[in-house]
Amino acid sequence: MTDQPTVEQPFAAARFDFSAQVPRADELGRVHFLAIGGAGMSGVARIMLARGIEVSGSDAKDVPVLTSLASEGATVWVGFDEQHQAGAQTVVMSSSIRDDNVELIAARARGARVLHRAQALASLMHGQRRLAVAGANGKTTTTSLLAVALQGCGLDPSFAVGGELARHGTNAHQGTDDVFVVEADESDGSFLVYRPDVAIVTNVQPDHLDFYGSFTVVQAAYDAFVRTTRPGGLLVTCADDAGAVALAARARSGGIRVLTYGFDPDADVVLRDHGQDGLTSAATLVDGGVEHRLNLGIPGRHNALNAVAAYAAAVHGLGQDPAGVLAGLASFTGTRRRFEPKGEEGGVVVVDDYAHNAGKVAAVVETAVRLVEPPGRLIVVFQPHLYSRTLDFASELGLGLAAADIVVVMDVYAAREDPVPGVSGQLVADAVSHARADAEVHYVPSWSDVPGVVVGLARPGDLVLTVGAGDVTMIGPEVLRLLGGGPP
Repeated sequence: MTDQPTVEQPFAAARFDFSAQVPRADELGRVHFLAIGGAGMSGVARIMLARGIEVSGSDAKDVPVLTSLASEGATVWVGFDEQHQAGAQTVVMSSSIRDDNVELIAARARGARVLHRAQALASLMHGQRRLAVAGANGKTTTTSLLAVALQGCGLDPSFAVGGELARHGTNAHQGTDDVFVVEADESDGSFLVYRPDVAIVTNVQPDHLDFYGSFTVVQAAYDAFVRTTRPGGLLVTCADDAGAVALAARARSGGIRVLTYGFDPDADVVLRDHGQDGLTSAATLVDGGVEHRLNLGIPGRHNALNAVAAYAAAVHGLGQDPAGVLAGLASFTGTRRRFEPKGEEGGVVVVDDYAHNAGKVAAVVETAVRLVEPPGRLIVVFQPHLYSRTLDFASELGLGLAAADIVVVMDVYAAREDPVPGVSGQLVADAVSHARADAEVHYVPSWSDVPGVVVGLARPGDLVLTVGAGDVTMIGPEVLRLLGGGPP
């Protein structure tokens, strides 16, 4: 099995050539990870350890996953020092690692091989049937659903996901079958490295404009991703998303086999009669004129779409039995930080979600609205992620949040970016007020003040939903602690 086809990058990426072929895992030697505690990095490290590859890594923070990786055989350090990477033949980094990182400087100076995280992951996929899940929204959940669906058919696939599967307690697994399921990140163009047999694109929407510059370049990147699909492979796309529909049309014109799914009655696999009962949901799935019942342990129309994407890839991409796939999907218990219940105190329920772009935020708020029964209210605590995204999409974020009864907006979680003058969470708070004149909105720039503000607003019957990709995830436990009578 070759690694063809190759494809040119439709964007400027001076640090990595994602169109280049990647080495095999057995050619890497000792592998050292920069920021090994990250969700994506730790997953690749786990699979390498399971393959018997010598692994080391450094991280700026003493996060819990370091202890887990050490127990699996990795040598780990807290803090960066050029001596940590000495002796490693390959150094793995993500786009968030800056060029002035002392370990990266030392590795380059001595001529070590430097790979992007996605290239390191692709090195593990030689000889495998590859399924890659891309899209602006729903990647993590769809990838997780696909892995569990294949397990429901008796397969043991390898997988690497951007979040931890609740039932498995891990974000990555070295399987025994020749199937590899991967979440393919479009944010930095690295999704071009995987060369899948089956590609899923959940949606194509403007995002990561700090990297791409324009939506036109975003679309070109997805076109390039689709062209990396292996000859005879399959593209699975959503018929309900305009960007994905346009992508499907371009792919078909290029001779790629395409299968569509969605609530659109003209889709190849159709969803209908979706219903939600608390944190579970169900729908009718129609495939080739045959009706199936889709039962899910997670709520939301968007998650029903994610599940059907997984179904289509497993059944039509890998030829798996629909009954086994549906049984696997029904067994899915969720992914950490994807509408994850955190607890209940004083009649107030707290749920946490990783949503951070406009489409994800709108979907998760819509799902939460349907769970609240009057006189209960939905209180959303939102932490904007990245200054660039906040500046580019404040209006769209405000529109998605405006469906809530009360919105508490935190300040921007910078992540990899430096502050931008004039850009703060106030932009999003103002956008909520603009989207709905009677909206109750609170801008609380101090992280430590947020739990107290939320407790002061909440009353029995309310649902508190914390939303964002940063440290907003720690707000929920604090709210529960205060509601339970803990000290302020």
